[in-house]
Amino acid sequence: MASKSGWAAFPHDAKGFAYAGDALKKAWPKLHAGDCEPFPDAKRAAALLKAAGKAAPKLDADALAEALQDAWRAFHRGDFKAAFDAGEKLGAVGASVAVKALGIHATYLVDDEAEQLKRYEHAAMLAEAAIKALPDDANSHYRHAFALGRYSQGLSIAKALKMGIAGKVRVSLDATLQREPKHAEAHTALALYHAEIINKIGAMIGGLTYGAKASEAEKHIKEAVKLTPASPIAHVEHANVLLLLDENRNEDAAAAAFEKAAKCKPLDAMEALDAAHARDQLE
Repeated sequence: MASKSGWAAFPHDAKGFAYAGDALKKAWPKLHAGDCEPFPDAKRAAALLKAAGKAAPKLDADALAEALQDAWRAFHRGDFKAAFDAGEKLGAVGASVAVKALGIHATYLVDDEAEQLKRYEHAAMLAEAAIKALPDDANSHYRHAFALGRYSQGLSIAKALKMGIAGKVRVSLDATLQREPKHAEAHTALALYHAEIINKIGAMIGGLTYGAKASEAEKHIKEAVKLTPASPIAHVEHANVLLLLDENRNEDAAAAAFEKAAKCKPLDAMEALDAAHARDQLE
């Protein structure tokens, strides 16, 4: 679907983000500190094939491991179209990289809002298939929450609440953290869930209707920053949570968080886009 539409190229220097050969495995723990994605070696590939059953691609574990590693290499160096295409071709077992590539590219490199929404919708659909095929995988649920969360932000939080999308985001985030309590990006997304609802409909109604609490937003964003102190997105979203909860009171603290994000040394294309976004917020 999305590959028929334009894919703007990654606009920064990607030289340091190649991760050829064994470099990928070596850098993996840092590259995936935020989403706890397991390294796709042959053992992991075999487990995915077994779990996915009929939804699995017709490949052996070694071939699948190689295909997944290549898709992630493309993602990290900013070739989001190649990462998406390769992931989508693998079906449910490639959904994690496909959804992440589609979502990050749409967030930063697609200007047309209708096109963005279309891509988030497609990403959510891929993640739904992954939840069916790989329900025990934390990132099946997280990618679903991520895609729907971005879709909600594009749609307007008020509309998303009316349509019941916020509830689905919450269910998927809870499912992620049940399976992987140290999933920093899920903690970040849950902080935003609480903060955005409070910002849109107020603490009282937000609390009564959706269980949204400022204290929960603060708790989850602190956890995300603690788990991934070197990750620009944790600091960017920390700033956003502060602004959503009380823009007037938190302006200086938010600026400090954006500054931290801008100073982080990016490890891949996504982090370079996150850090550039932080710099834009400071101007």
